[in-house]
Amino acid sequence: MKEQSYTAICFGEILWDVLPGGAQPGGAPMNVAYHLNQLGMPAGVLSKKGKDADGDRLIRFLQEHRVKTSLIQTDNVHPTGKVLATPGRNDEVQYDIVFPVAWDFIDIAEGAPEKVAAAELFIFGSLAARNEHSRSTLFTLLSRATTKIMDINLRPPHFTRAVIEALLNEATVLKLNEQELELLSGWYAFTGSMQEQAEALGKRFSIRDIMITRGADGAAYYTAGAFYEHPGIKVNVADTVGSGDAFLAGFLSRLSKDSSPEEALDFACRLGSFIATQKGACPEYDPAAI
Repeated sequence: MKEQSYTAICFGEILWDVLPGGAQPGGAPMNVAYHLNQLGMPAGVLSKKGKDADGDRLIRFLQEHRVKTSLIQTDNVHPTGKVLATPGRNDEVQYDIVFPVAWDFIDIAEGAPEKVAAAELFIFGSLAARNEHSRSTLFTLLSRATTKIMDINLRPPHFTRAVIEALLNEATVLKLNEQELELLSGWYAFTGSMQEQAEALGKRFSIRDIMITRGADGAAYYTAGAFYEHPGIKVNVADTVGSGDAFLAGFLSRLSKDSSPEEALDFACRLGSFIATQKGACPEYDPAAI
């Protein structure tokens, strides 16, 4: 049977988040694809797994949740990715991202550029550009994509300023957290309020829309000179793994339904907050309950 076309293709890491309570499926691109599918937007993952039991388990998990897997490659040399996650202060999580692993060696598979060109959204992060092999593939695919959504993920030592700037130059839409906005603003001596920093960043890189997550303090959205804020929703946090990815998927799903910026921001904050009350990034849930 011919696979349904993609609304979104998410490029980058698929892995296991090894948490104190056990291993959970993860990786920002995979998390975003999972939630987009939960919210009714057909999404697939373009990545690479190892030829191992961990990779097979990830594929089964994705297929059970209707996430398209035909663009996931298999590496005969490198293992499936893992992140060793340790909860820290203020509900933040510290990550040890194992290197090298299969998703560091994503190839340009036959038919992939055409599928990327046909998809409405191409979602990518900065982490998958840490190794030259996957980075080269990413830039090739970016040259074919239309709406390019960058979910920045600044995890030292897995990035350089030069690579981040090159990716920002490609982005149509940017999602980042408050600390990442402060870091980028420091690079270019942007000062002033969050709104002023977001506006300056958007102008420098010709980025149309910028989403800023603020943890327990909610989120903000800058677009075409307008700035929207949401105070967040107070919840009892289980872990924050994947809550930002759920926020992005929730926001995109509402914009696709022509919701107002305020409505999209509210739904995205509700979904991100709900995920923070759950163990792992991809729990089962009913979107109507959000």
